[in-house]
Amino acid sequence: MTSTPYTVADVMTSKVIAVTPSTGFKDIAAAMRRWKVTALPVVEGEGRVVGVVSEADLLPKEEFHEHRPGLIEQMRRLGDTAKAGSICAEQLMTAPAVTIRPDATLPQAARLMAGRHIKRLPVVDADGTIKGIVSRADLLKVFLRTDEELTEEIRRSVIGRLFPISHDGITVTVTQGVASLTGRVRDDHLIPMAERLARSVEGVVDVRCRLEVRNTP
Repeated sequence: MTSTPYTVADVMTSKVIAVTPSTGFKDIAAAMRRWKVTALPVVEGEGRVVGVVSEADLLPKEEFHEHRPGLIEQMRRLGDTAKAGSICAEQLMTAPAVTIRPDATLPQAARLMAGRHIKRLPVVDADGTIKGIVSRADLLKVFLRTDEELTEEIRRSVIGRLFPISHDGITVTVTQGVASLTGRVRDDHLIPMAERLARSVEGVVDVRCRLEVRNTP
């Protein structure tokens, strides 16, 4: 009923800074600093993603720089102590990488990030080849849509389609992303649907539905 939802491909960053499995520790740290990112995909061959190396993967080397862990601590933190002695991306990276497809919806990407507690996802095609990077900030780009854009989309894709006869009697206003629907309609069962569809428009923050049923003689 509404227009096609935004996908990861619509908001992702296509220019990707990546490293290879053989990239050294210092080069990884330098790339993170230069490009102001907290994680880098690790790719091999023609760009197939094999892992992700993050700041968290680099920190154990500094943490254990002056402190040699005892046997109990080594057993309790096997992953961290192993990374403290690592010198290249292949040894440091988290694998397999958590990735997402370009055609995934923004809610799918948001749920994956929240569930895995990660800030960015490599975007890959069916062969696992990297196509971009999507971050938490990218997912919020839809909320930069103007009130005018949102008003037009709600009028066209929600009101115009649900109420082809009575749409002229419905007013749609959007202020700071909050949509208000007012007016009278013939079919009361369509009112909850109108609110739900308006709320699903990408960039809408909230919906105030004040539609009423038109009294008929």
